[in-house]
Amino acid sequence: MLWVLGILAGLAVLAAAAVFFRFRYFFSDSAARHVRSLAADLGAKRILAVFAHPDDEQLIGGLLTAAKAGGAYVAMVTATKGEAGTQSPVVCRQSELGLIRQAEVLKNGFALGIDEQQVWDYPDGGVPDVPLDVLVARVEAAMQSIMPDLVIAFWPESGATGHKDHMRMGLAADKAIESMRARGHAGHGPHHVAYPLIPARSLLKLGRRTGKFVAENQPLPTHSTPTDIAAKLRGWRIHAAQANYVAKAYKMPTWLLYLIWNKEFYAVRDLETGQWKN
Repeated sequence: MLWVLGILAGLAVLAAAAVFFRFRYFFSDSAARHVRSLAADLGAKRILAVFAHPDDEQLIGGLLTAAKAGGAYVAMVTATKGEAGTQSPVVCRQSELGLIRQAEVLKNGFALGIDEQQVWDYPDGGVPDVPLDVLVARVEAAMQSIMPDLVIAFWPESGATGHKDHMRMGLAADKAIESMRARGHAGHGPHHVAYPLIPARSLLKLGRRTGKFVAENQPLPTHSTPTDIAAKLRGWRIHAAQANYVAKAYKMPTWLLYLIWNKEFYAVRDLETGQWKN
């Protein structure tokens, strides 16, 4: 009887391993060149991330912690306080959610080692209604203050998740870079812009209609970096109002998802040549 139980246990382990590596395939992309630190690979010492919502920075936790370990100065703009989000779990009165999520993103930024943060007060879900020139001017002002070598922003055509706020802020970042360079600040402005991406195979397999839209409208990744599992798990604990988001979205425990999705993916554009960075 014991040998039967041993065989069954062995088969169960093999089945679990097969499922694990099958899912890891969905969260991989051979088009990307793997580097230990994107900031180090690009020679970036000053970094500015431009995002839409509290918890957007969770996409780039590995990039940020590696950059800080390498001595980079990191700043981040978050355009909204996230007041329209769906709480998961419910941690406060909905009318106070913006205050809570603002505090969460500031706390997580501190934990990630971000040196400077701005949380703006544009309406969550209403960023596309803000005149583009207003957003561009404000992002450009942040860039002129920080003078980053590297800007991290959403790809304007897909926003990593299909969220219209993401797409609008990505467009504002691109236009701000164009404006800054047109004003003669190219020598002191960013040299690269990196767009965080969700692996296309996972979007097509798990993302339904929105995933298909994102996969079809985002560029191929040029780089991948190791994720920082500990930082991401800590980040979701800090973002208490969204702590269950990943588990619900991917239908698996958060820790298991990051064991599977163990790389971050970026499309990096060289602003000197206008081409994708190899």
